[in-house]
Amino acid sequence: MLHSAQSIPFSLNCRGKILHLNQPIVMGILNVTPDSFYDGGKFIEESGILKRVEEMIQQGAVIIDVGGASSRPNSAIISVEDELLRTIKHIELISKYFPEAILSIDTWRSRVAKEAIEAGACIINDISGGDMDEKMFKTVAELQSPYILMHMQGTPQTMQVNPVYDNVVTEVIGSLKTKMEKLRSLGVHDIIVDPGFGFGKTNEHNFRLLKNLNLFKILKSPVLVGVSRKSMINKTLNIKAHEALNGTTALNMAALMNGANILRVHDVKEAMETIQLYTNLQAS
Repeated sequence: MLHSAQSIPFSLNCRGKILHLNQPIVMGILNVTPDSFYDGGKFIEESGILKRVEEMIQQGAVIIDVGGASSRPNSAIISVEDELLRTIKHIELISKYFPEAILSIDTWRSRVAKEAIEAGACIINDISGGDMDEKMFKTVAELQSPYILMHMQGTPQTMQVNPVYDNVVTEVIGSLKTKMEKLRSLGVHDIIVDPGFGFGKTNEHNFRLLKNLNLFKILKSPVLVGVSRKSMINKTLNIKAHEALNGTTALNMAALMNGANILRVHDVKEAMETIQLYTNLQAS
């Protein structure tokens, strides 16, 4: 049975440009880091970054998510200065050559978020859901930018040590709901929710969340799913991240069938094909 979460007329105000989410869209990942779990070190030089952005846009990515600090398990916390150095100049560069591009900044730091928005980004993607920087929610309210509110238990350094839930689905939804109420009270209107696959969850937790993703529509916000080449695929199939495209596609289709509005991926072309097949299936 196909769910109809996509029929809800969600829209986001991106620096005055209205982004409609009547159909699922793709967010392409651009990690300008040396140590991200899959593509660390690939996109550091300007020419390579511009080529990659152009490729993702041509393949159908609606949002480009720029990240300057790895959030893989046990990753080191870099200084705010290093994160700014990695991200701001590249956001300015992308905005110059692709002014039509909708950029998001993948950061948990309010200062990085603010400077990225000023440099040309329009969406803030916060893996910590405001937990790692107490100024984040206030900053989002001041900037009036769409905000991706992700759930994470712990921090990247601790999240996979021993994640425990009584009921992972209800607890994640409850946590997101509480934070959404706080954001709404501050005047934040455009909130996207992300269950946070792999962030303080076991494999069993991840699959349970994906299976029950349709329940997240109770939050009445767009749902973003990021399972691209993650350990829930690799551990299950006993493969490496570079072998996980097929598994990613399979789980992306499951996410769409359970109501995902945005797919955050490394492989834009394949995600777009998945959406096209899902759309045809839904219309049949």
